[in-house]
Amino acid sequence: MTSTTRSAARGAANTPAIHLLVRGGFAASGVVHAGIGLLAIVLARGGHGQADQSGALRAIAAVPAGFVLLWLIAVTLWALGVWYILEGFLVQAPDDTKEWVHRLESWGKALAYIAVGIIAATVASGGHPNSEKSSSRAGDAILRLPGGPFLLGLVGLLIAAIGVGFVVSGITRRFDKRVTLPAGAVDRTVTTLGVVGYIAKGLALVAFGVLLLVAAVKVDPAQAGGLDKALASLRQLPFGSWLLGAIGLGLIAYSLFLFARARYARL
Repeated sequence: MTSTTRSAARGAANTPAIHLLVRGGFAASGVVHAGIGLLAIVLARGGHGQADQSGALRAIAAVPAGFVLLWLIAVTLWALGVWYILEGFLVQAPDDTKEWVHRLESWGKALAYIAVGIIAATVASGGHPNSEKSSSRAGDAILRLPGGPFLLGLVGLLIAAIGVGFVVSGITRRFDKRVTLPAGAVDRTVTTLGVVGYIAKGLALVAFGVLLLVAAVKVDPAQAGGLDKALASLRQLPFGSWLLGAIGLGLIAYSLFLFARARYARL
């Protein structure tokens, strides 16, 4: 990246308005993760619900004036996505390979936040997105490509690897670098929430990745699905309901960490 590009990106990223929206984006992500966590607990107890972003956002739409909150979530998540795009331009590392790895990581986060923002806007506009059906259709499309099972398997491995990365970040507390916490009870509480939350989200992503790997090995798009199907499949395991409930509680802990990050994030 040229110095001119970095200078322009730094100027855009360091404005008070974008900082306010970015902090709002972390809080919005916290709301979504809290919804997913609660729906996962409902599933663990034998109830029904779609424990993913779409399900959480539709639950928000059902509350009074929920569409206002959904538009606020959409706008702030889009702002957070833009901020990660700008962050990608600002990445500097000792060599080009590491620099591009970190840059692509930032841009991958940007795409994820923008995508959830689009889902929020769709629900706010009266739409009914279904991530499980979308995932199945995407899996079917990939499997029809030359080398499709191999490609879908790679996607599954990538998602599982991201999940392992979350677990490692939780265990090693690497997320500490992203927040500036006051010493004392706040530091201990937020760090504990981060450890539990990162591990829980990592396990959920690993389950999602494994689901796609199964679909790739069986060459069966019906086996593919979204986060909701991945979490629901955990109930089939020994003590699966307890595991699913623990992940749900962990996702709520992650949402609380995101609320704290909205306040204490290093921008």
